[in-house]
Amino acid sequence: MIFTSDNGCAKAAGIPQLRKKGHHVSAQYRGSKADIWDGGHRVPFFVRWLGKVEPASRCDQVITLVDVFATVSDITGEKAPDMAEDSVSFLPALSGQPIQSTRKGVIHHSISGHFAYRQGKWKLLLARGSGGWTGPKENQVGADALPAQLYDMQKDPSEKNNLYLSHPEVAQRLLADLTADIQNGRSTDGPEAKNDVENIVLWKSG
Repeated sequence: MIFTSDNGCAKAAGIPQLRKKGHHVSAQYRGSKADIWDGGHRVPFFVRWLGKVEPASRCDQVITLVDVFATVSDITGEKAPDMAEDSVSFLPALSGQPIQSTRKGVIHHSISGHFAYRQGKWKLLLARGSGGWTGPKENQVGADALPAQLYDMQKDPSEKNNLYLSHPEVAQRLLADLTADIQNGRSTDGPEAKNDVENIVLWKSG
């Protein structure tokens, strides 16, 4: 059994009112639904599998809901659909083992079309603000705002300390990998796949 949810909590739910009642919808994570920050992307993910998954065990490896395709394929022996070229099986993680993957990073996307890329502890955001509905929005940031954001998600899960200027080599590496994934139409090894749209613009706030 898998329990999970849609990404982020919508502002229409009345987030300030929920907070007053003690319900912090995004916990320590910044932003909410539609944003490029983790408050708009992280979701609960629980697995119950008697005899396979140790009760109360935890895993800090990064997965996405797309990975359910490859994982179920591993379990059942049925081929995953062709549209799941980005899917990576997290079956090893259910028994405490490392996930084996050719995928270098996970692509994020905000409602306004701003990209982010998560690789290990690092997350690069090609946006100056939230990229979504939370302030500051892209049209609200100051003229001195940096062109992108880079965060160490292990030390700074709330995405408050922008390291874009202090770690340019990391930002450039992640940007190169993101660009390659977009150009290949997939984030895993295999034949090139066709993107849904042509002429994808990575830097929408440039």
